[in-house]
Amino acid sequence: MGETRKVAPRRGEIYLVGFDPTLGAEIRRTRPALVLQNDIANRHSPITIVAAITSQFEEPLYPTEVLVRAPEGGLAVDSVMLLNQLRSLDTPRLIRRLGRLGPAIMSRVDRALMVSLGLVDV
Repeated sequence: MGETRKVAPRRGEIYLVGFDPTLGAEIRRTRPALVLQNDIANRHSPITIVAAITSQFEEPLYPTEVLVRAPEGGLAVDSVMLLNQLRSLDTPRLIRRLGRLGPAIMSRVDRALMVSLGLVDV
């Protein structure tokens, strides 16, 4: 994590992210994450906002979770985006870009994000 390379992620891209160190129930380890922050902020800020992604999930999903089927977004296996596990992090934590999600799935992400933040009723 010591390097200070400039990464300008874009909203909707999936990156492999180093989440450690963590505390308590925070998502751990190196795993994929979806960039949620808008592109203007991503160009000008060393910080971005991401949602963790996991391949360990059970159905039915919670309203704050969105299924993404591999290989969409560059994922190797079917996974779930956890819109209740948001994190602001320094861009050097972004290890490498895996891919990008299309508009249809990003619409579902936006809905789950609104549920997570209490902006809509469930």
